[in-house]
Amino acid sequence: MNSELQRIVDASRSPGWGVGEGQVGQIMATFETNDIGMPWVVIAAKRGKGMKVSLYAPGDDVTVEGEEIGEISGNPREQGRQLREILEGVKSDKGL
Repeated sequence: MNSELQRIVDASRSPGWGVGEGQVGQIMATFETNDIGMPWVVIAAKRGKGMKVSLYAPGDDVTVEGEEIGEISGNPREQGRQLREILEGVKSDKGL
């Protein structure tokens, strides 16, 4: 993982979410459900100078477009904070 992505990951850690590198240049966060292997998934992928953030419900195919739920931009630390806020929002909105 490149150092910029690692800094975003480190700043985005949120209770209940597993955060790490997905496919090349992506950050993937997962929140396990009662169905093992069927997590909620949030993927942040490069778009312009920032990253597009998409949500996938348990069982969704993460290789296709997900539901866009936001964008993050700025330096890696700011992007990590923004991603953490998005993850906490998903947790709250979905009752996780």
